[in-house]
Amino acid sequence: MNSLLKSPTLLATQCTCDQLTYTADGIAIAPSLIYSHGMLANAFFFGHPVWAKKDFYRESHNPFWKSRWQAVIPSWDSQVVVDIGCGFGHVYTTLGGRPAAIIGVDISLDALRRAQQLGYMPLLADAQALPLKSSFADIVVLNAALHHCDDMAATLKEAARLLKPGGLLVSDLDPQRSAWQFKGLGRLVDKARRRLPLYWLMRFSRYRSRTEIDVRLATEIHNAKPGDGITPQLYHDVLAPLGFEVSVYPHNHSVGQAVFAGELGQLPWPYRLAQRLSGIRPGQAAAQSIMCVARRV
Repeated sequence: MNSLLKSPTLLATQCTCDQLTYTADGIAIAPSLIYSHGMLANAFFFGHPVWAKKDFYRESHNPFWKSRWQAVIPSWDSQVVVDIGCGFGHVYTTLGGRPAAIIGVDISLDALRRAQQLGYMPLLADAQALPLKSSFADIVVLNAALHHCDDMAATLKEAARLLKPGGLLVSDLDPQRSAWQFKGLGRLVDKARRRLPLYWLMRFSRYRSRTEIDVRLATEIHNAKPGDGITPQLYHDVLAPLGFEVSVYPHNHSVGQAVFAGELGQLPWPYRLAQRLSGIRPGQAAAQSIMCVARRV
């Protein structure tokens, strides 16, 4: 990657303020950054040298995710990319390529240091109020990011604002609200899925302690209780008025590019059981997550 494009100078030219500060290792820090409770949980967990590393390697070796994303971003060579909620740099690690520049936005300084080593231009900032100019990016990506933000609509608007005409926005792995409307026995099953030691052994063996699981759950700002999550309508309501053509694809994570042909993938059995006991019927509305592909006209 071009060393000039990785320099703090270029990042400064795309900022809307002249008050960026920089750490000794070149990480740009937005001014007046105020952390909410959820932001603090995300900064701590996704910057943790052990906990976040496990998530990073699990995600960066996911063939279903890679297949979906390569179908919509076959190449981003020579383009300007913004990765919002970049963490350790899963998106760039998995897709590879040679973007002209890739700006990584996160609220975890430790995560940004990892992403910087991969070639990201790191920016410590609130995704809901980015100190970046409008209409400069070719591609903006948000992978498993929106539901970790306090205001999903504000974050989506900020992401859209950065794109040039013709620019592409890709978002994925945010929980679909209708799939998580557990009630009665279904809600009890879901609580057990999240909390019981047996579940840690069966499904989340990567979580090794009570503290780790509690902090991880605290990061899930919009996936903590029935009624949380994102809807297809939110993407349309936010992006269509801003001049975007919007397509949404519900899925169960275990599906690659076949999602664009209407395949949902297999829902893991603990979720199927909780949904069945809650009266949630199989189908698109019962799919775990939504992928959004939107292009600015």
